[in-house]
Amino acid sequence: MPSFDRFSDDASSKESPAEDQTRFISLNQPQSEKHCNNEVHTGKYTIITFLPKFLFEQFRRYANIFFLFIALLQQIPDVSPTGRWTTLLPLLFILFVSAVKEIIEDFKRHQADDEVNKRKVLVLREGEWHKVRWIEIEVGDILCVKGGEFFPADMVLLSSSAPQAMCYIETAQLDGETNLKIRQGLGQTAHLDTQGQLTELDGQLECEPPNRRLYEFTGNIKLMQDSASALPLRPEQILLRGAVLRNTQWVHGIVIYTGHESKLLLNSKSAPLKRSTVDRHTNTQILFLFFILVALSLISSIASEIWNGRHFHTDWYLGFSDKAPNPFFYNFLTFIILYNNLIPISLPVTLELVKFGQALFINADIDMYDETSNTPAAARTSNLNDELGQVKYVFSDKTGTLTENVMLFKKASIGGVIYGANEHYDVYEEHLLMENLEKHSTAPHIRMFLTMLAVCHTVVPEKDEESGEIKYQASSPDEGALVDAAAKFNFKFVERTPSYVELDLSGKKEKYEILNVLDFTSDRKRMSVIVRTSNGSILLLCKGADSVIYERLAASQEYAEDTVQHLESFAAEGLRTLCYAFREISEADYEEWASTYYKASTALQNREKKLEEAAELVEMNFTLTGASAIEDKLQDGVPETIDTLLKADIKLWVLTGDKQETAINVGYSCKLLSPDMPLLLLNEDNMADLVENLQRQITEFGDDIREENYVGLVIDGKTLQFALDPAVKQDFLSLARSCKSVICCRTTPLQKAEIVELVKHHVKVVTLAIGDGANDVGMIQAADVGIGISGNEGLQAANSSDYSIAQFRFLHKLILVHGVWSYNRLSKVILYSFYKNICLYIMEFWFAVMNGWSGQILFNNWAIAFYNVVFTALPPFAIGLFDRNISVESMQRFPQLYKESQNSEYFNSKVFWKWTSNAVFHSLIIFLFVVGALCGDIAYGNGESGDYLFVGNMAYTCVVVVVTLKAGLEMDAWNWPVHISLWCGVFFWLIFFLLYSVALPIASFTAEMYYQFQAVMGCGIFWALLFVVTVASLFRDVAWKGLRRTLWKSLAEEVQEAEINHMDPTEIVKKSVKKSLYRISSQASEVAERFNETSRLLGRLFRRRGSRPARDGDSTRHGYAFSQEEHGVMTQAELIRAYDTAKHPEGARVVAEEEHKHTA
Repeated sequence: MPSFDRFSDDASSKESPAEDQTRFISLNQPQSEKHCNNEVHTGKYTIITFLPKFLFEQFRRYANIFFLFIALLQQIPDVSPTGRWTTLLPLLFILFVSAVKEIIEDFKRHQADDEVNKRKVLVLREGEWHKVRWIEIEVGDILCVKGGEFFPADMVLLSSSAPQAMCYIETAQLDGETNLKIRQGLGQTAHLDTQGQLTELDGQLECEPPNRRLYEFTGNIKLMQDSASALPLRPEQILLRGAVLRNTQWVHGIVIYTGHESKLLLNSKSAPLKRSTVDRHTNTQILFLFFILVALSLISSIASEIWNGRHFHTDWYLGFSDKAPNPFFYNFLTFIILYNNLIPISLPVTLELVKFGQALFINADIDMYDETSNTPAAARTSNLNDELGQVKYVFSDKTGTLTENVMLFKKASIGGVIYGANEHYDVYEEHLLMENLEKHSTAPHIRMFLTMLAVCHTVVPEKDEESGEIKYQASSPDEGALVDAAAKFNFKFVERTPSYVELDLSGKKEKYEILNVLDFTSDRKRMSVIVRTSNGSILLLCKGADSVIYERLAASQEYAEDTVQHLESFAAEGLRTLCYAFREISEADYEEWASTYYKASTALQNREKKLEEAAELVEMNFTLTGASAIEDKLQDGVPETIDTLLKADIKLWVLTGDKQETAINVGYSCKLLSPDMPLLLLNEDNMADLVENLQRQITEFGDDIREENYVGLVIDGKTLQFALDPAVKQDFLSLARSCKSVICCRTTPLQKAEIVELVKHHVKVVTLAIGDGANDVGMIQAADVGIGISGNEGLQAANSSDYSIAQFRFLHKLILVHGVWSYNRLSKVILYSFYKNICLYIMEFWFAVMNGWSGQILFNNWAIAFYNVVFTALPPFAIGLFDRNISVESMQRFPQLYKESQNSEYFNSKVFWKWTSNAVFHSLIIFLFVVGALCGDIAYGNGESGDYLFVGNMAYTCVVVVVTLKAGLEMDAWNWPVHISLWCGVFFWLIFFLLYSVALPIASFTAEMYYQFQAVMGCGIFWALLFVVTVASLFRDVAWKGLRRTLWKSLAEEVQEAEINHMDPTEIVKKSVKKSLYRISSQASEVAERFNETSRLLGRLFRRRGSRPARDGDSTRHGYAFSQEEHGVMTQAELIRAYDTAKHPEGARVVAEEEHKHTA
């Protein structure tokens, strides 16, 4: 299962057994060494490992260890009072059922693996292209990967359909970044674009052995056709498994690492064996019960020794003179076996089957089915259903999880006029912009704005030869949206060459000569293009963040203040904004600046710094044109789901590999951040600054530290690297816990997992992580519950998750409905299972008091064995699968109802021991009443009396009836499965009792029970006892339940009663949370006021509303719509000059023809 880890030199030396060996790969020749195949498996088990891993997981449960111990003890002669097989057979049955369930669940994982392994790709073998399954790919194969396809293995790029062997790749599945990255093959292999050329390729590739370093690679390739020395290979030539080819028709590459030797899979770890909080707590209670059982056995053994000593010489009929009493140790083992059923042997398998049934309900939930992708929800493991009902922290990826990574041009501000403000129409349907372009006073500004959209970018137009339509290939989805918007407004970008771009303005062609491109970087926060227009004038067109544009504007800008207000409204909606400005440059000024820029571009030292300084010389005295607003399209229902989670007191942290500004914008659009929420930004370059800042912030919070405050925290990956240091992480965690919302940007996969581990282990709460990419696998596996987004192209996260859903919005019902129901039901199942066992088997202790601590059992052996697996087996399943206290609608409408399960109010030590005490009380009532009624040794009017089994069968029947009615008393929903489960148990006991009592002629082992049914049922005392005992046992339960629900009702019980009375529970919920809301509101005002002062002192906090551009002295920065790759293989200037769309892409044509030929 893919997950990631960071590297150190020491760690890397242990990554592979052949780490110190160089890998040699022959081109178009058989390989001299055998390498790993390309099969990938993410299942928990294989045929070989199933038995040991399954047994290890099962016997981590104390109950199973205990019952194995009891089963072994029962094999010792003369020790077991209950026979040899009454524990072993049920235990084997339980293990068998659990094994079947595990096999079914793991089979689904293997099916998902097969789906990936059986994908197909073009492989060049024996001079022909063949469609080959991924699993059959070998090291040294030459592949042809098409646009939109995943790379099936790690490859070295040879050639592509793009100029100079370039290609775009999407690495969102690896690092979460939304922008596309450029990879470029060597110039010596860029011409290898035909089948013949690739077949004739001869030589050898040498590279480092497989390792985990995702962003590092060292190798050489030597081509026999080239007499020169070996050519060096760098990370720029590597295409990693998990990445997707974008904006490129095809690439050719040589496979270097396959399967679990690929860098992605080397960063994987086996599926963790997770256990729920309820499961761990149950284990603890079983341990306590075991100590009680040992204590009872010791008491009984000591009492037996004392009793035997007192009666050894006086009671001759005991036969001690012929056979001495058993020694103390034998007695101790006897009582251990006698009382062992205080711990319910059927509990593990009951929980397994109930959880499995709950998982089937999740899989079949139509409300969590996504029609678009035809993807239902899938519970890949059922062991954590109850954990969904106790989640306190949710860690979410951004790209593909919260957003669709689809950018839409929504609004614009041009010349002080806002476009796209009409709620009923989008900016295109509004027609206002096109109308103003014709006749409005701001028409020149509109024309310049649209021209900048169509010219100032790095987009490449790709024309479809058949349809003639133009498709824009953009490394940044933001730029693609802007260029597409310009085209819809009839400023269509149609051609790019190394020297100019061409626009189509409603049939009229216009060319702009590209003189210079000033690259975008995170520090510059802007991009500029210097062009020469058709009339010979030179323009500098610039787009960027409002803070950097406004501080470079010329004086007396007519529309500056109006644009600021529009930017504020865009930002309040969570839109990604850019400002646009231009200036005209004289020929003389340009020549002088161009000379300076050339010197900077050829400098041998501090080149980047000198280039930025040169850009500053010309990027000034701008005229403001306007601003654009782009929506990073959220998945359906994301804002509503996040709002619901926050109301349920679930903290949401967004962990993304994307840029800070992008993440902040999404935070606003999805309502994780509010416009009036102060933001605390942590962007530090060293440990010392971070420590100082953390201490200062902690001091500012004062007594509110580690309490939720109305503040948002944003931290970048570099700062996070320091913050996760063991010396600092506690302070960082304290600060993060003090904030309502947390966003971590530019995080690596390892950092995501470390953050989840930090919260899980130090805050001691249930954590949930949700993501869709391979870069999210680490945190999905680290969290208590891992959710994978399925239905997208990548299945790495879904295959590694505990549950998979198609959309983030389905998390709403998964947690608030299925989670709460599962937790509530399983809590009752566990408590009831312990209750019914203690209620029956503690009677053996009461009976021991009366029989001289002899170890004699009160009940028949097989009645004891069948008690859990037959007679009381169905009520736990009815509770676990069909009980519910509140309707689905109310659970989804009122997230406040989640808090009861989140705070473990249904199952904790206090509740457990209340149930245990109640079971002891019921057991004592039943035993005393039965024994008391028969204390005169007369059961019938004719003077006949019964034996010990007569008493035992009376008591047993009363217990079955009492525990059955207790189950009904605890259920909130009485439906037909509940009725069947309750009455079938009593019916099964009576049928068994009858058959066992009359089976003597056929089965000799039933002799002791002969005629017992007739004797008990014919006794009037029994029928009186059955009524009196039931009333006496359950009267306190009924009275207490009525009193509590009258005086101390919980919110869930109030809502339940409202539903029964067909009332709207809204007012009830509002009333219950009114005080809490008032407290939070007061605190928000207080903290916001305090942090206003802090922001002025630290320069780290800012408010979304009421901000002003940087020229006014405010440090506020709006999130800007840019996500370009920085410091890539090629600069943006080199990139746009590499394309010439006026020429026919020959390589693409050749491959297309060859593929068509192969298909035919």
